[in-house]
Amino acid sequence: MANNSDRGKYWPYMILGFLAIGITLGYWTVKHAVGMPVHESNEYMMKYQTAEKDANEIIEAQQRFDRRYTMKLEGMKLSDFKPVHLKRKPGPIVALGPVNTVSYKITDKAGNPVNDANVTLLLTRPQTAADDQIFKEIPGKNGYYTVSNLKLSKPGRYILRVRAQKGDAIKYEDTAGYYKPTK
Repeated sequence: MANNSDRGKYWPYMILGFLAIGITLGYWTVKHAVGMPVHESNEYMMKYQTAEKDANEIIEAQQRFDRRYTMKLEGMKLSDFKPVHLKRKPGPIVALGPVNTVSYKITDKAGNPVNDANVTLLLTRPQTAADDQIFKEIPGKNGYYTVSNLKLSKPGRYILRVRAQKGDAIKYEDTAGYYKPTK
């Protein structure tokens, strides 16, 4: 007769093996998750919690601005850069150089220049906030709000994010940019 005393004793080893695999995978997941950088969104130049909470007010303020005023980026050439792996289709992409001058023109619907708007410009990269440059309270002259001597050190994609406020009307506008250094 066969000895049946060793039958069915493998299951404790399987449980210990699965437990060891689970602990190992859990450790690996936590180790890699802690090592990944996390960057907050700066879509409306505010924390995303505030933007979500005030979304209706932001939309209404932008509609008021669009009814009363016109804002346009001027003096920038278009880039020949064609992005490949973007989640959403970008608008026109401007060409950036090592030193740039960015100018926005704000006029009312009658075509008169607006010189007393509160304009803020944020130059940022899509994947990081480490290279952000912010310019607050840009003075207006003949409807033009200009930032000169805007220096870039790294090639790649950038976003020109502008916020213009006149009274209770606010406009947020993003313009994609690409800096390709010349050789």
